[in-house]
Amino acid sequence: MIEINIPGRGNYTIKNLVLDLNGTIALDGKIIIGVKEKVAMLSQKLDVFLVTADTNKNAELLTRDLPITLYKIKEAEENDQKLRVVLKKGKNNTVSIGNGCNDISMLKKSAIGICIVGGEGASAEAMMASDLVVSTINDALDLLLKPHRLRATLRR
Repeated sequence: MIEINIPGRGNYTIKNLVLDLNGTIALDGKIIIGVKEKVAMLSQKLDVFLVTADTNKNAELLTRDLPITLYKIKEAEENDQKLRVVLKKGKNNTVSIGNGCNDISMLKKSAIGICIVGGEGASAEAMMASDLVVSTINDALDLLLKPHRLRATLRR
């Protein structure tokens, strides 16, 4: 669990991290360097979930060494399916990280939504639905490993 007080926004007790796969923690079918180590550290404090339609059909292979729970969803209505995972885990205790149109609802409804621009880019709608936008997944994971950064950026 990660507890953080953000002035002007309130107190957060984060228990869950929901991640998108392609364009977020993976690029061109490979896990981005640094992600495994940071997810391993975060998994000591949070329950980590990966939600994907598995476009490249390699999600199980990519995540076999990661301390996460994999949710494979159907390649239709992905936005709604990802949101259902966040709601099931508890939107007020969940941080979501994604980059695409199919991540909009989970980014918007989570306690904190973080959009990754990264090598694949990010949809404008995903950026607008997020609480903050960062360049890389490692930057996003560092925000949770060093939550004072969230406080500094999100305070009102």
